[in-house]
Amino acid sequence: MNRRHLLGIPTLPLLTPATATAIEPPTGAVVLTVSGLLRLPNLGSVGAFDMAMLAGMPQFSFHANTPWFSHTRKFTGPLLRDVLSAVGSQGPKLHAVALNDYRVEIPAEDAQRFDVIVARLLDDKPMAVRDKGPLFIIYPFNDQAGLRNAVYFSRCAWQLKAIEVVAG
Repeated sequence: MNRRHLLGIPTLPLLTPATATAIEPPTGAVVLTVSGLLRLPNLGSVGAFDMAMLAGMPQFSFHANTPWFSHTRKFTGPLLRDVLSAVGSQGPKLHAVALNDYRVEIPAEDAQRFDVIVARLLDDKPMAVRDKGPLFIIYPFNDQAGLRNAVYFSRCAWQLKAIEVVAG
């Protein structure tokens, strides 16, 4: 049974090469910056998102068992590929950075191949920093058994604050 489902209706325009435009700058506190190889930055040379912007994107949910929680948890947020598309990401590698400056490299291909989300809700509630929030890059481990291994667990980034898009 597929437990993943779409919760919202797209509110961002589809980005095509001929009509691609930057998203509006954030009006609230910035919770995520995307830097590096971007075609559509919205704040200087970076893509900046406040929580309302992330909440306004199409939302996806799935339940997942992870090494970090003792039981199945529900994660909700925009797809990583939608976040990257909104700023015109152009690189093959992502460097995710956490609040404590933990860094992990993620192949950009993962965002296209899997329904990886930038979770902003845990069990339908905003995530506090102590609960691995406010943002968490998470893979759909329960939907695809092949993802349940150390490689993909290590690509998850909780307390996410930034993503740098880099060349190979």
